[in-house]
Amino acid sequence: MSSLRSISLIAAAGLCHFSALANEPDDIKQQLAALKAQIAALEQRLAEQEAATEKTAVTQATLIEQTAAASGADEQNTDGISLGGAIRTNYSHTSYSDGNKNRGGDFAFDIFRLNLNGSIGDVLLNAEIRFFDYMTAVKYAYVGYQLTEDWQVQAGITQVPFGNWPYNSHNYFFSTNYYLGLEDDHDLGIMFKRQLADNWQLDLGFFKNDELGGVDGFVDSRADRYSYDIVGFRLGEEGIYDDPAQPLGEYSTFSGRFAYQLEHSSDFTTELGVSALAGGLHNGTSRAGSYNAWALHLNGHYQRWNLQLQHGEYRYNLDDMAGNAIDQMAVGAYAFYDSIAAKAKTSTINLAYSLPIEWGPVTGLQFYNNYGLVYDKSDNSRDTMMNVTGFSVAAGGLFTYFDLVHARNQPFVGGSAAGDSSETERRFNINIGYYF
Repeated sequence: MSSLRSISLIAAAGLCHFSALANEPDDIKQQLAALKAQIAALEQRLAEQEAATEKTAVTQATLIEQTAAASGADEQNTDGISLGGAIRTNYSHTSYSDGNKNRGGDFAFDIFRLNLNGSIGDVLLNAEIRFFDYMTAVKYAYVGYQLTEDWQVQAGITQVPFGNWPYNSHNYFFSTNYYLGLEDDHDLGIMFKRQLADNWQLDLGFFKNDELGGVDGFVDSRADRYSYDIVGFRLGEEGIYDDPAQPLGEYSTFSGRFAYQLEHSSDFTTELGVSALAGGLHNGTSRAGSYNAWALHLNGHYQRWNLQLQHGEYRYNLDDMAGNAIDQMAVGAYAFYDSIAAKAKTSTINLAYSLPIEWGPVTGLQFYNNYGLVYDKSDNSRDTMMNVTGFSVAAGGLFTYFDLVHARNQPFVGGSAAGDSSETERRFNINIGYYF
């Protein structure tokens, strides 16, 4: 383009010179006319090239914008499944084992677990498998899809919506509800979740059976599971830890949880909720009975404080061969069997204080006291009580619980949920986990 401008300038200078010769012979006039035509052609070419250059610049800018937009869209729609997990070890010192006390407590491997999380083509995946010394168990494994901005559907082994969510506790041992199958329970089914919007949340689930496939699934390892579930009912001659002689399983359970959040101020909120579930019991041949549960719950946050309250009741309705109501059920989890009353009330109260700090790798502390009580039992056994005082420490990939537990008739603390002891047992526990 610069060469064309130079030619134009030269031609213009020549034009001025020939204008001064207007009175010269006709041949000079002819040369002047030819030069004018040449200048006009050069100017036309110059205008065309400038227009083409401007068009090219605009086109390039548009392409850059389109490429950037496409690149951003690709980043937003990136598919992939991430792999994570944890390795945990556990130290305990107890009052109910003379051997443990004589050794000054025991330090042992807890679990190795793997987690999968992500999406491919807008279909979500979330799964966790746990490896213990004595069993392998899938905690959850489901696929999901975001139906709308607020609603999500999950199908597979997913958490049963019930009570304070996702946990009704702060400590390593959960609450007394966990050992009844009413906290952090996972079954096979489908759930529709309305995420918190307009201050309310609704979870609706239908669970065909427990995570092991119901009463006919994995009969030889019915207790090899993470969540507590009904696996049978007790007859008079059975012990509370015996393999159940009468197998039983949950099926076709409907569960719903509704919660509404009150926003008192920017740092003060209260979630009020109600939960209920109902389903059938199957003995492998036919329907044997039904079960249901309900709970009222509160989860309040004020600055660094968290208060959880929950009260509810559960009931298993079935009769033995003679038509007598069953008073005691068999449950299975963690590769052993235990027992619970067929009907009882349960109440919990939990208080926690979170403290963000910067002390070397330590970034957070949480101090808590969790209390739970199971009472008015149909089998006339004594109340189950558990109080956990402790704190947790977050430091990089490490997360550690320090718990002092006092309990009566509580699993993992020297008793059973169907026990009849008046003794209060103690367990000091440290659980160290590295999460990646």
